[in-house]
Amino acid sequence: MISETQFQYELEQIISNGIREDVGEGDHSSLACIPNDAIGQAKLLVKENGIIAGVEFAKMIFKKVDSQLTIETFIKDGTVVQYGDIVFHVYGNSQSILKAERLVLNSMQRMSAIATKTKKYVDLLEGTATKILDTRKTTPGFRATEKWAVKIGGGENHRFALYDMIMLKDNHIDFAGGISLAIQKTKDYLIEKQLDLKIIVEARSLNEVEEILKSGGVYRILLDNFDFETTRKAVTLIGNQSLTESSGNINEKTIRAYADCGVNYISSGALTHSVYNMDLSLKAF
Repeated sequence: MISETQFQYELEQIISNGIREDVGEGDHSSLACIPNDAIGQAKLLVKENGIIAGVEFAKMIFKKVDSQLTIETFIKDGTVVQYGDIVFHVYGNSQSILKAERLVLNSMQRMSAIATKTKKYVDLLEGTATKILDTRKTTPGFRATEKWAVKIGGGENHRFALYDMIMLKDNHIDFAGGISLAIQKTKDYLIEKQLDLKIIVEARSLNEVEEILKSGGVYRILLDNFDFETTRKAVTLIGNQSLTESSGNINEKTIRAYADCGVNYISSGALTHSVYNMDLSLKAF
């Protein structure tokens, strides 16, 4: 995974770009009718049940907009919330609060939805050793916050991007001329470039699992679109030679059955690409 320094940089970029996109040359609505020195306060109001996420990110946004703003937090990230709960109060320059409002809400609404869905999947896996992973199926320009939300919901992060892990999927394998060639070329490349990256290889059949095992040196084998019976056979075949991951058309109805097959991980793009924002609002009071 990426370093904490790189992760923080990604968050800062999201904030800077969000402010640029939303504020531009200035918030003329606020500038037109609110004095520059006006002081106000607002509360973050929950309007839908779920898991709250993005509180710490909201603090980063407020600080970026105006370092003099003060936030009083009542509910922390990862907490179950209900309609009517107040997550925090923000005090300070009224124009600054309004300038940050939409970026804070857009971010927290999406992060909370992702954390809520992740927590639901985590609960479905309770009692098994299987962990839920996200994917790269994220909103362009917002990946760091979405992956943060998965962690808040109790899930784990897959690779962050193309640069922090090797993942040989069907197209890589086909373009490279087969599994064995793809793996060997990857090992040679890592040695040549002096890179220390883990290798994940996708398998589409038990025969491909066997070929991956013969090549060796693979951190995790991705069992793509395997049915339950074939997944169990693959897990037995792999044993302790590599970690296992199930992926492909896994949903709330099937996730437990895949976990019961004994895989170490289940990855789901739905955690980030199929959620509806949680309803939150920022209200002056």
